[in-house]
Amino acid sequence: MSPFGTVCFALAFILLTPAFARAGDRVTGCAFATRSEVIARHGMACTSQPLATQIALDILKAGGSAADAAIAANAALGLMEPVSCGIGGDLFAIVWDANTQKLYGLNASGRSPYGLTLEHLREQGLKKIPPLGPLPVSVPGCVDGWFELHTRFGKLPMQDVLAPAIHYAREGFPVSELIAYYWAFGDRLKESPGFAETFLPGGHAAAKGEVFRNPALADTLEKIATGGRDAFYKGHLADTMDAFCQRVRCFLRKRDFAEHTSTWVEPAPTTTAATMSGSYRRTGKGSRLCTC
Repeated sequence: MSPFGTVCFALAFILLTPAFARAGDRVTGCAFATRSEVIARHGMACTSQPLATQIALDILKAGGSAADAAIAANAALGLMEPVSCGIGGDLFAIVWDANTQKLYGLNASGRSPYGLTLEHLREQGLKKIPPLGPLPVSVPGCVDGWFELHTRFGKLPMQDVLAPAIHYAREGFPVSELIAYYWAFGDRLKESPGFAETFLPGGHAAAKGEVFRNPALADTLEKIATGGRDAFYKGHLADTMDAFCQRVRCFLRKRDFAEHTSTWVEPAPTTTAATMSGSYRRTGKGSRLCTC
């Protein structure tokens, strides 16, 4: 047995006592079934990618609000975890504002295209929306959600908030293990227009530890940072997306982008604990909590 194995076994033996077992049976062999709590006085961030979490913390340290940190981390995840996130998707947020002592809800999901009708789906013999292809594509709501959050709760300029994601998109970052695992499933999309050129560099998915760059995304985020949400929904980017959608027979058109809006809603109260995908918090007077 290796020295590491010996130490690991001994540690597991010491911890597997009745006292620790009563604490939720958190130890299994040499692995902990749950992580230790993170405790902080002034702020904390939680994401699925360490670099994105660090970006959120850096934004808080720079004087940004929880909403600023959430936007910065979300933009980074769109680069670093493209298997789950991106500016082509939607955004939902719950924000607690300590100044007003009120909970706010934001629905930044996009509508279906004007040109896609129920009649068309029935003509195609479809009983449900397929998971792949042009039919499931709705208006991207994420970018508008960023600016709704930033207008109401942001403190730093949007250029500062998006700067870390722009930096890593241009300079590159090492792909983490679990994201690389799911990235490999992207091979099934390799025939989709534009996919392989961006997400299969060298003809394959990015492997664990491989440095991945997305300079086109950096250019897009720079346009959004300087031109605001209209740079995405009404400007050159909207024209580019309109042209692409027409080429691949997607129903989205520039009108769909131009008329998109997010919706502020009253969160539904409940006594049941909810599972959140990420949280960003700044404590103290004027504290804000944003979960996206």
